[in-house]
Amino acid sequence: MRNSTKLIILTAFALLFCGLYLFQGLNGSFDYALPRRAIKVVAMILTGVAVAYSTVIFQTITHNRILTPSIMGLDSLYILLQTVLVFFFGSTHFVLINQQFNFLLSVGAMILFALLLYQFLFGKGNRPIYFLLLVGIIIGTFFGSISTFLQVMIDPNEFLRVQDKMFASFNNINGDLVWWAFGILVLTLIIGWRYINELDVLSLGRDTAINLGVSYQTIVKTMLILSAVLIAVSTALVGPITFFGLIVANLSYQFFSTYKHSILITGAAVMSVIALVGGQWIVERVFSFSTTLSVIINFVGGIYFIYLLLKESRSS
Repeated sequence: MRNSTKLIILTAFALLFCGLYLFQGLNGSFDYALPRRAIKVVAMILTGVAVAYSTVIFQTITHNRILTPSIMGLDSLYILLQTVLVFFFGSTHFVLINQQFNFLLSVGAMILFALLLYQFLFGKGNRPIYFLLLVGIIIGTFFGSISTFLQVMIDPNEFLRVQDKMFASFNNINGDLVWWAFGILVLTLIIGWRYINELDVLSLGRDTAINLGVSYQTIVKTMLILSAVLIAVSTALVGPITFFGLIVANLSYQFFSTYKHSILITGAAVMSVIALVGGQWIVERVFSFSTTLSVIINFVGGIYFIYLLLKESRSS
């Protein structure tokens, strides 16, 4: 089956799940329920596209299919920021009540952290990408330790506010934030799509890409920044989703079996929409909100991650 046909089939499934989530059980309440469901669907589409795109390009520049951009510590920084705000200002402070301000503050902090990290590491010479990953892991662990320390000291009632931020949730999406995220996402994708052909060459390896005339350092820096922006936006919008990008990216590699990033990224994005919208439909209609989508994703993603590790160890 051709890849274009596979994409059409996946898109049809994505539209089916979106329609099912939007219109099933409305019972005539179009004015109240439909707009709220539509905002959720748009948020899930934006999150899915952002996570899929950032994960595929991150794995391309690192040449490793078991890594995600979360390894850079952005998720840990987000949780630390929310914990610090609650610890010092309380859950009723303006920076926490005003969701637009909190969103912009979170996105700005994560992007600034990524820029400073990349400048510090790449500004001192052509250091290998794995050195950057090692520093990211260490910083992420450091942020996580501080967050845990502060959370232990927070009042239990205040901790509930932090706990809400620790897991991705699509139940209380602010419509204004969705349009902020939409604008940032579109701008980022427009910039990133200009390098789609260079990513195909970059997947051949650093030395081969340089010999073929690709500006390796420039593209790697650009892709890292774009990946950080997308992860920052998706995390600030719905919360951290640790293993989701790992799942959809590797499923796209196996399903399409091609080197073209235009197909791999599009396929991963459509799979993300199917997984998020279909998963949220199951959470609401089958489990009656007794669990959350992020718990299911992390459970399935953890198992899939172990499978990938075992697969890589057998092939090496």
